[in-house]
Amino acid sequence: MNNSRKLNKLNYFCRSSNDNGFTLIELLIVLVIIAILATIIVPRIMFAPHKAKETAAVAQIKNFETALAIFKLQNGFYPTTAQGLKSLVKKPTIPPIPKHYQKEGYLSHIPLDPWGNKYIYISPSKHGSYAIISYGPTGAPGGTGKNAPIESWQIK
Repeated sequence: MNNSRKLNKLNYFCRSSNDNGFTLIELLIVLVIIAILATIIVPRIMFAPHKAKETAAVAQIKNFETALAIFKLQNGFYPTTAQGLKSLVKKPTIPPIPKHYQKEGYLSHIPLDPWGNKYIYISPSKHGSYAIISYGPTGAPGGTGKNAPIESWQIK
């Protein structure tokens, strides 16, 4: 092997640190940028699961409202509080008995709210013909902020 080839190989393995890789300052700058982004983004992501559950509860309440509208259209009344939302799945046996109940019902089942609690159904209600409520993460009346109940008359 000639000397110039040996020198080229030696040069390749002995490059200065400026020719290859990152300096310590560059790495520190990248870490600072990542830390700043994390302090901005992480708090927003932390509340995403709650917002998703809230959105799911609103969608389910709207689904109940659609089924209730069809029930009323066919039978002339909304189910009573005693009949409950379960009357959308199975024909009620508590009076008033609907005369034109759909054989397959109006919903396949009544799900729990996203926090694993039952929806509250009241008919008639002081807010209208009926009220559907999810008490949210607490599962109990009251609460404010992210613990506030989700109520059908508040949904737009």
